[in-house]
Amino acid sequence: MKLSTKGKYGLKAIFELSLHVNEGPMPLNMIASKQKIPEQYLEQIFSTLKKSKLITSVRGAQGGYLLNKAPDEVTVGDVLAILEGPVALSQCIIDEGVCENSNDCSTKLVWEKLKKGIEDVLNSITLQDMVDDYNKKNNIKEFDITELMNNKK
Repeated sequence: MKLSTKGKYGLKAIFELSLHVNEGPMPLNMIASKQKIPEQYLEQIFSTLKKSKLITSVRGAQGGYLLNKAPDEVTVGDVLAILEGPVALSQCIIDEGVCENSNDCSTKLVWEKLKKGIEDVLNSITLQDMVDDYNKKNNIKEFDITELMNNKK
């Protein structure tokens, strides 16, 4: 299975929104620039994500895009399912009646197990997990107001 650029770019863009989730709407050109995604292509991707109600657009000078859910409520699987469709390793898993050997196929069980394994992994990783991993990798601590207040005493 190989992801298209639509899936890769879409996940990168949603990740960028997740990094800035509490900062208000994020302009498309800023997301495109930070993630090195062609802006026109990102517009198409965001159109799909808006239709699925995963993101919302805000018009105006301070406008941009927002996630409709908290990052811990959205999985990588959610994003990729919207942009790429279902995990498909073999046509026989998608279209039950297509293959005349589907009832006694020696490899069908393998494809089903692989599909389930991939889906389980994709659905176990949230956007918040991605943000936490990014922050940990880059030694970025979450801002803690109580820590700041204790340091001033």
